[in-house]
Amino acid sequence: MKKSIYTVLATAILVGCGNTNTFDEHHEHEHRKHHGHSHYDTHSEVPAHKLIFPSQVPDRIIINLTEDPAHSFAINWRTNQQVDTAYVQYAEETHGPDFFSEGRITNIQAKTTFIEVENTRDKEPRVKAAYHSAIVNNLQPGKTYVYRVGFGKSKAATWSEWFQVQTPPVDKNTPFSFIYFGDAQNDVKSMWSRIVRKSYKMMPEVDFMLHAGDLINHSESDREWGEWFYAGSFIHATVPSIMTPGNHEYDKRTNRSKLSALWRPQFTLPEHGPLEELMETCYAIDYQNLKLISIDAQSFQNNIYSRQAQTKWLDSVLRVNKQKWTAITMHYPIFSTAKGRDNEALREAFKPLIDKYGVDLVLQGHDHTYARGFANNKAAGKTVVQDAGAVYTVSVSGPKMYQSQDQDWMVKRGENTQLFQILTVANDTIHYNAYTAKGSLYDSFQLIKNTNGKNKLINNITELSVRLKNNVTDK
Repeated sequence: MKKSIYTVLATAILVGCGNTNTFDEHHEHEHRKHHGHSHYDTHSEVPAHKLIFPSQVPDRIIINLTEDPAHSFAINWRTNQQVDTAYVQYAEETHGPDFFSEGRITNIQAKTTFIEVENTRDKEPRVKAAYHSAIVNNLQPGKTYVYRVGFGKSKAATWSEWFQVQTPPVDKNTPFSFIYFGDAQNDVKSMWSRIVRKSYKMMPEVDFMLHAGDLINHSESDREWGEWFYAGSFIHATVPSIMTPGNHEYDKRTNRSKLSALWRPQFTLPEHGPLEELMETCYAIDYQNLKLISIDAQSFQNNIYSRQAQTKWLDSVLRVNKQKWTAITMHYPIFSTAKGRDNEALREAFKPLIDKYGVDLVLQGHDHTYARGFANNKAAGKTVVQDAGAVYTVSVSGPKMYQSQDQDWMVKRGENTQLFQILTVANDTIHYNAYTAKGSLYDSFQLIKNTNGKNKLINNITELSVRLKNNVTDK
């Protein structure tokens, strides 16, 4: 597979609103100076050309959480390379269109990166695109903002629609919810789309989404990335996301040693990992009273240097953690569910830290089955467990399925079932509910934290019993 990448960075600057017409005229002049007409229509012979090829109109718009979600959010989008200067416009939401009046809108010039990729492995054409990113700062907690991305005059078709995004409130104990997805990976447009859309339909006021790796199958497939963005559609642009990479976000041709060329251009995630190669894959975010930590499990597997660095870094993050709740997400499970799989090195490195510092949840993927439980599970069938320790979950949201193996740590497991999980953090209680593609409740529990920091686990009654490959029924 041939692949070449070149980058042009435009320094992100804050442009005062001033006179909107002056801004429009200046940008139109600069754009005409550098560019000719579009060749977008020449790609129509490619069956998936609308998923693959960009135009001047922004696509693949997504917002990510930053290190300070109460005061900022990050935005990424894509255009063709005719667009070398692009902007974010944002304002505080109003009841009508008056937010669009002069003096209310702030313009931010984006950082622009030119990428050229040709995925010959999957017989995909060469794709040239401009990826744009910006961080909107200095926001107020608990406010709803509107934003759009693009360039040109105010009513030009080269702008996206206006999207809404809400910052979390000042009170850290205000309840919030997020959706956790295991692997999407295969048939993303066809079969994962109903999962992400069903989850949003059931929880439209969700605060963010978490993806536990293997968002797609082939790391360099522009078509598959296009399917992932298509499946989430406007949801990606209105609900902030965070993601941890899986093995399929690493290039198979390099023995999974090289992160996808499209990971960093497509997402803007925190850059405080322990190594340069771990920027935007290993990071921590404080959201309300939750410390949320991403571990790059594939990089951990790749080399001893990353293994040692991430272990030391996790220790340092947990040691100074003052949040009430702590969750870790990584792609490879501490306790595997699929037959013939075991991540012993990962478990030996991280489980002592999880136990030492009282991590509450470990949210994982990779095994294409479902399981939920805890390490010292000796209370099979009990409704209440007084001190469960960390709860480990493995889940899958896409259609690729494996078989699992019953193990002592599991409270509930499942096979051949597409799932998404809605977690609500309400001060001293976490409510966890796993739903099937039909919206049926498959697994449910509560964690209640007492004054000593210990968690009582309550197993809830669900609609469905254990679904295994040999007994699957939708009746």
